[in-house]
Amino acid sequence: MSFRRVFSSSVGTKLLIGVTGLLLFAYLILHLVGNLMVFAGEETFNHYAHALVSNPLVIPAEIGLLLIFLLHIYKTVAMWTANQRARNIGYAKKSWAGHTSRKSIASTTMIWTGLITLAFVVVHLAQMKFGAWYEIGEPPIRDLYRTEAEIFSSPLWVAIYVACMVLVGFHLRHGIASAFQSVGADHPVYTRRIVILGTTLAILIGGGFAAIPLWVYFTR
Repeated sequence: MSFRRVFSSSVGTKLLIGVTGLLLFAYLILHLVGNLMVFAGEETFNHYAHALVSNPLVIPAEIGLLLIFLLHIYKTVAMWTANQRARNIGYAKKSWAGHTSRKSIASTTMIWTGLITLAFVVVHLAQMKFGAWYEIGEPPIRDLYRTEAEIFSSPLWVAIYVACMVLVGFHLRHGIASAFQSVGADHPVYTRRIVILGTTLAILIGGGFAAIPLWVYFTR
């Protein structure tokens, strides 16, 4: 069986979604740690941002991250579309399967929270990476802190960012445990612990990102 055929199967598709999801999850942790530098003040945050973008490895890393992100989206949408086509007749009534079921609001809205997150990422990059460019210091470096402060001076943008981070938390709530299950980490002894850990990390990551615009808005 060819490599392409293996990863085009339902099992291979779930595996790719799980692996790419875990890689994106790892990136989110690193991205959050870096973004939390904003709490250390303007100078620290700007120097961190400059050190990051001036690293010669940043472009290959961004290309790799983009490919992982696109593969995750493509495989997820393909699997969702296939599942929808397989259901010629919809359910007359939707209900939970009981206490043993892993179905939740987070699991049943994965495709929608994922697509909203995709739209958010596009807007976020347009505002932060490719947005207003100010310089500070000598030699001059980008004043990303000022760009961020300007965006989060708007209560509308603060509300949008916070709402999107809540949806990211919902996506991670099911996605983390599901990804571990897809790569084979599914066992009665520790599956429940993975679900609890995934929920905790989803709250911490979503809450951590949401705290940044709120802090900037109320302290500037």
